[in-house]
Amino acid sequence: MAQPEFETLRVAAEGPLGRLTLHRPERLNALTPAMLHQLAQAARWFDSQPEIRVVIVSGAGRAFCAGFDLNFFGGANSRPPGREDADLGRVMIEQLAAMRALTIAAIHGRCVGGGVLIAAACDLRLAADDAVFSIPEIDLGIPLAWGGIPRLVREIGPAMTRELVLDCREFSAVEARSLRLVNRCVPAVDLAAAAQTWGASLAAKAGRLLAVTKRQVNAAAERLLSPVDAAGDADDLLAALGDPECREMLRNYLAAKLKR
Repeated sequence: MAQPEFETLRVAAEGPLGRLTLHRPERLNALTPAMLHQLAQAARWFDSQPEIRVVIVSGAGRAFCAGFDLNFFGGANSRPPGREDADLGRVMIEQLAAMRALTIAAIHGRCVGGGVLIAAACDLRLAADDAVFSIPEIDLGIPLAWGGIPRLVREIGPAMTRELVLDCREFSAVEARSLRLVNRCVPAVDLAAAAQTWGASLAAKAGRLLAVTKRQVNAAAERLLSPVDAAGDADDLLAALGDPECREMLRNYLAAKLKR
């Protein structure tokens, strides 16, 4: 299958090592509905390339991912989402998590909301020391959807999931490492080289054993806590978008951003 071209992503393959780059640098790689579709398509394309054993997931420009683009969610260009729209993120996250190849998230700059969930869906996470994480959905007047709650509980535990999701506060790469949300932290100038070295080292191992280990770890994690019921997140999201108090929170959030 030919290497695809996407408007908002870049994909590449160098032997057993693949690259998936979020590419809306002018918007800090903020997610759009089209981008969610394209991420799912890219995951399926990598699955069709049996020689690719490891995929590095990164963001172009100054950030990994600034979350969902608010211009498509309560902004001037927004429209009321349908249920299929509300469920796009969950479908994308599940496609990314289910990829046959190992995935390494290489995180720098802002990693916000849906960007945190993209990173959490990857098998391994490498963060630059300039990375800043946040999960602002509650302040936006919406629940954290896309299966994010069970995925985060599985990675960092229920207490810290409650804190980070409810407080909506920013946290550093060092704190993310202490919470075990990321595996390793490196100086920002070393991030690309560190991701390349780690990815190449893993890609040099037996492909069958990489796939078996990924499958076994994922199966064990599913037994601990499965996001299998996350399809209901779309209904919770739509309900919040129709709630007057939640809508007021979103308007206040957008107004505050415009003043910055």
